[in-house]
Amino acid sequence: MTTTLRSPRRRGTRYVWPLREDARTVAHARTVIRRHLSDLGLHPDLVHDAVLMVSELVTNAFMYGEAPYELLLHVDAKDIMCVVVDGGPAPPEPGPPDLEAEHGRGLRIVARLSDGFYGCHPQRYATHPELVGKGTWFALPREGPACAVVPIRSGT
Repeated sequence: MTTTLRSPRRRGTRYVWPLREDARTVAHARTVIRRHLSDLGLHPDLVHDAVLMVSELVTNAFMYGEAPYELLLHVDAKDIMCVVVDGGPAPPEPGPPDLEAEHGRGLRIVARLSDGFYGCHPQRYATHPELVGKGTWFALPREGPACAVVPIRSGT
């Protein structure tokens, strides 16, 4: 059985993709976000960061959340915002800092790359408006100083 994201449903400047619980969906989510943000002419570093953060949020939703799942992309003149919605009741929590751990670093990555513009809140599904889940999100400016490359120092 092939699992892919269906075509997005465009809602003004908001794009919505229902997600299936399948590891291949994470890769496809990266692909569609990369394509949509690149088509907007955004800086490649911004696109790369957004793709990485989407990958982390979708993976977290699959590992710790509950179905159904969806990915939203909102674009306006100043910002982009990505939201991953799942039906799990518990908000995500960053794992303890452990450089050896295989898991638990995703939210720290999102916090760092989004310069702290991320969070989680109750969210009505766009694809199932009668359902409420939780939306884990991040926002990035379309341009400006936050788009500059900032080196990450290890051991600090």
